[in-house]
Amino acid sequence: MTTEHKAIELETLEPAPVPADAEQVLVPMRDGVRLATDVYLPGDTAAGPWPVILVRLPYDKDGRYTFMPQLAAHVKRRDYAFVVQDVRGKFRSEGETLPFVHEVEDGYDTLEWLSAQPWAGPIGMFGDSYYGFTQWAAVASGHPALRAIVPRVTAADLGSWLEDGVEPLYGAQYLAECWTGPLMHLWPIDWSHRPLAEVFDAGFDAIGERSPGFDRLLESGAGGSDPYAPGAHPFDKLSIPVLHCVGWFDNISPQHMVDYARLAADPHLGRLQYLIADATDHENYQLADVPVPERLDHDVNDAALERMIPSYLGPALDFFDAVLAGRSDAAALPRVRWRLGADEWRESSAWPPPDSREVQLFLADGAAATRDELGGSLSADAPAASASEWVHDPRDLVPSTVVDPFAFLHEYPDERTVEGRPDVLTFTGDPLAEPLDLAGPVNARLQVSTSAPSMHLHVKLVDVFPDGRALMLLRGQATVAAAGTEPVEADVHLSHTGYRLEAGHRLRVHVASSDFPLYLPHPGTSESAWTATETAPNRQTLHCGGSAPSYVTLTVL
Repeated sequence: MTTEHKAIELETLEPAPVPADAEQVLVPMRDGVRLATDVYLPGDTAAGPWPVILVRLPYDKDGRYTFMPQLAAHVKRRDYAFVVQDVRGKFRSEGETLPFVHEVEDGYDTLEWLSAQPWAGPIGMFGDSYYGFTQWAAVASGHPALRAIVPRVTAADLGSWLEDGVEPLYGAQYLAECWTGPLMHLWPIDWSHRPLAEVFDAGFDAIGERSPGFDRLLESGAGGSDPYAPGAHPFDKLSIPVLHCVGWFDNISPQHMVDYARLAADPHLGRLQYLIADATDHENYQLADVPVPERLDHDVNDAALERMIPSYLGPALDFFDAVLAGRSDAAALPRVRWRLGADEWRESSAWPPPDSREVQLFLADGAAATRDELGGSLSADAPAASASEWVHDPRDLVPSTVVDPFAFLHEYPDERTVEGRPDVLTFTGDPLAEPLDLAGPVNARLQVSTSAPSMHLHVKLVDVFPDGRALMLLRGQATVAAAGTEPVEADVHLSHTGYRLEAGHRLRVHVASSDFPLYLPHPGTSESAWTATETAPNRQTLHCGGSAPSYVTLTVL
């Protein structure tokens, strides 16, 4: 049975004015489509050519959200030309509004135009998220003018929405809000509507068109779009230095760290990889500023934005000085610069740091895991066999604790709001006698079974404060084919972190079968979660100890 849509209030973001210090150029692509491009030059053109920093983004090159006009002043002061382009189909650019699929060719054509300008020297690219992806697309294009990239909080395969088999609904929401026509649209979403394939239709009706990107997602499955032709993945073309910029609290960090680890381990490409990892989220909020007051909120406060820009842009400019402009010694660049929690910056020759080691903590006392917030225990020693059972009911899903996962630290919710539920398992360690420094990947290996054809696992690593607050450090998801009573092994990757657990704090592992509406929920049947209107509750089991232990592996200093 479907539910009826309600009338909605639609908020539309129009393009901001082109800044006075920028010249907008309509750059032609090979098919005649023209892309709106702002050019900021550092001074009299007779003084050029200058090294160039190129940004290609879909969120309005002149808008406050991406603060490109504000960045331009900082870039020009460092004697770089700054070029910012609306990608095809977005804001002032012409063409079809469809994410991912045109960026390789459009990246090549933009570099071709740019390299022919008399004021343009060597070219590097910079940017976050989708405009980190456009850098990888430009690498895949193979254009020889591109000399270095600084992808931030992104992934080379960003168009693939699966997270270890679990689909983030916030990815689908992104396609609906950002890729329905040239502008961006926001509206309240009725997550109770079924089937979920229709959940954005009220917005599409109000806008007067659909998002082709979202429809392609539904048609192709959760894998989404592959913008690279066979044999043309950027990693196969890479020959230039890369500064990876990640945030420990960024929701895209797991994908980005997979990219970094793969490239750093490559015997030919490892020497080209550099890493900067900060205690930030996708929207660049800092752990040190939590709870974020309005005076430090760079999204609404101009002074806060100016305060944030040096830490946001400075590492990229230092990198470009060395590898693009030749103004400093590239050999002096740290291979890895990372932040331990809110305070200490450290440098190391590799990631994880050479002085790190792995520690296993076993999930124990499974029968107590749904009893209260403390639940079962975490043990350094292999425990006796136990099990924890719970019911996954698609009609009563575990609610997501955060509304906007991109601005996670702006909200930084207390996980206790869900940890008392009977369908959320918790395993809590003893209070720490001394600080414990996490520095590297965290993974969970769980033994599970279910009465359903398959199940979702949502695992969180949580810092429990002495006052009881439970704040998430990392999360991971997985889909498991685990029908029957015999346990099967499930690996859940929780990404990487650099974080200090203070003395008196506790570690907690939190396990559930849903996290809605951030993630597409399992319907409890074999039907697609997008099209299901009928659901079924399932009985799930986590097996602990004995011959089938469940445990989490930490990397610690």
